[in-house]
Amino acid sequence: MSNLSRRQFLWGSAMAGAAPALAQRSQESVAPNVVLIIAEELSAWMCGCYGNREIKTPNIDLLARLGTRCQDAFAVTPAGSPGRATLLTGRTPMQHGIEDFITSDVVAGPPQGQAQAPASFAKEVMLSDILSGRGYNCAYAGLWDMGDHRQPGHGLTGTYTAGADVSYRNPRISRNGTEQAEEGYLTDLITKSGVEYIGRQKPGEPFCLTLSYPNPREPYDAHPERYYEMYAGARFETIGWLPKAANALRGGEYLEDTVGSIRKFAAGVTALDAQLPLLQKALREKKIWSDTIVVFTSASGNCLGRHGLWGGGLASDPINMYDDAMRVPLIASWPGEIPIEGNRPELVSAYDVLPTICEACGAPPLAERGLCGRSFLTQLLGNAIPKGEPAWPEVVFGQYRNTQMARDNRYKVVLRDGGEGPNDFYSFSRDPRELRNEYENMNFVTVRDRLAGLIGPWADQFS
Repeated sequence: MSNLSRRQFLWGSAMAGAAPALAQRSQESVAPNVVLIIAEELSAWMCGCYGNREIKTPNIDLLARLGTRCQDAFAVTPAGSPGRATLLTGRTPMQHGIEDFITSDVVAGPPQGQAQAPASFAKEVMLSDILSGRGYNCAYAGLWDMGDHRQPGHGLTGTYTAGADVSYRNPRISRNGTEQAEEGYLTDLITKSGVEYIGRQKPGEPFCLTLSYPNPREPYDAHPERYYEMYAGARFETIGWLPKAANALRGGEYLEDTVGSIRKFAAGVTALDAQLPLLQKALREKKIWSDTIVVFTSASGNCLGRHGLWGGGLASDPINMYDDAMRVPLIASWPGEIPIEGNRPELVSAYDVLPTICEACGAPPLAERGLCGRSFLTQLLGNAIPKGEPAWPEVVFGQYRNTQMARDNRYKVVLRDGGEGPNDFYSFSRDPRELRNEYENMNFVTVRDRLAGLIGPWADQFS
């Protein structure tokens, strides 16, 4: 039995035990453990549970069956560093100050990047700050990418962190502040650190473990060979990739051989997927699976050849905010609390994740932080919003550099340079793949202007 099939077997055994776990769960109120898993550049449409049939994600799909999948979840920005910072602070890029991807190779013109996080980011209140203040043991393993990874602080008592330019192979890692060279594949090493941390936990002491994986972002040639072998003959005929667009920018070189590039990208996705059984096994062996919320999401997405582009917002000039780069997986499992095989239709954003986890843990975020999101725990539990409480927002927002977005269930508007343009407008009923820009179509002027009119107040309030 191969490594992957063994992992799938162990992870698959969870479904057989799901029903007893639901029946046996105590009715006592116990602070749940939290395992937050963050990918990078993984779009929702790349996962089987969101409709993909060519990229292999059996364990992500199974996690969706063990819990509830958010059908329409969105990153706040089509770039990894600011997207991750929003997940962990609940604040917009304008608020927390990481507004671009962090890299040591900043260039003068587009595509650019951000050399480091602003000094003010050290004062941000992160999920680990909030939960450690409520008695949680908090740890972080993986890609930090939000400033100095060697001393992250923020209430974390255990860290195994990598910087923005880390290598997948034999990476340099900071373990609790001491940097050292590690041997092996970074993705496996992150999981190993997480499994070891779970194994050290004491009964009755809640913990929050964040696992931040670089997968499936570049470099695409650094994954174990067995994952490339899975896609050796794949043609990816259903993905909808197009020839390289005239306005393709960052990542355009991967479109010289789009199918070959997707094969390598898919290998990174499946290598990430293979980590989930090991984490679930560690929780079950510790007998805390039913007391743990597992949340799986991504900091950003990737067009992966759709629209003739490769990458996120900087895949094109001007910046794009296509759903292909903005819509991310968001799956939550909590046996006995969150319904299995659930599907939530609400529009949710990365800025809603922190309030949701905090409510589940009985640790409301600080009101003075000015969060624009709110908890959707009620919906995840399968309940209706109580009478008297505001209805769930029907619009999500996004921002990257000079580009801002407002999207509801039917339409999306994208404004650049404060509306000076060029601007975009899409009708999903007519054009679900966003191939036809209808900004100048006067049949949509009312709804276009309504959505556009929401962007300014949102940006003013949460900047």
